[in-house]
Amino acid sequence: MKGNGKAFRLWLEFEVGEPLDQPANRPTQNFCNISVTLPDGRRYAMNVWTFDFLPLARYDWPYEETPDQVPAKYVLPPDLFVERLDRETIECVVAKLLENDEMDGQWLCEDEET
Repeated sequence: MKGNGKAFRLWLEFEVGEPLDQPANRPTQNFCNISVTLPDGRRYAMNVWTFDFLPLARYDWPYEETPDQVPAKYVLPPDLFVERLDRETIECVVAKLLENDEMDGQWLCEDEET
């Protein structure tokens, strides 16, 4: 993929459970892990949530709608929020992050020694 002159390879990890109509299995209410590799070998890893996943993140995972669940008083945030979990959206977001030099150094993976 090329983002405004900056090429990158994108790896996405989506977990979809059963049944598919559960809120956490919807592309607008879910989370994933991604890896972005640049031509120079730098690799970034991020935990990505949708905006609508935040309310679900306050409950034990896997999320189940039960009356006895109590929402957490806090949630540690992900690296990135997006509108939707699909390749098109995430590619567009990564391209924009690269274009604007917004890739956070905390997302950068250390070189693996062989």
